[in-house]
Amino acid sequence: QVRVVETGGGLVQAGDTLRLSCETSGRTLNFYAMGWFRQAPGKEREFVAGISWSGARTNYMNSVKGRFTISRGNPKNTVFLQMNSLKPEDTAVYFCARYSSDSSDYSRDRVGYWGQGTQVTVSS
Repeated sequence: QVRVVETGGGLVQAGDTLRLSCETSGRTLNFYAMGWFRQAPGKEREFVAGISWSGARTNYMNSVKGRFTISRGNPKNTVFLQMNSLKPEDTAVYFCARYSSDSSDYSRDRVGYWGQGTQVTVSS
């Protein structure tokens, strides 16, 4: 059974940094991309960042470009989201996503497994 577990959320002030970690475990027969989504109260879950199996390809939502960095660990079943210059509008539950394949399509419907989510709250 595949598991996806996030850690690292918390309460910070605007301008602070935070690093989220995610580890996936379970049997796998193929390479897979990983990513991060977030969901604020009353809003849809939205894509934040994605990364390919090798780490060579990344993609970000426009509002976090230049502030957030996604990276893949070694072993490759771990992924991180470094969040700098946090803003109150970044407040949300952040979900780690393991995709079904290593496609460069990071849309929500290509996610195979989700983590349980971790709360990030940025105060002004």
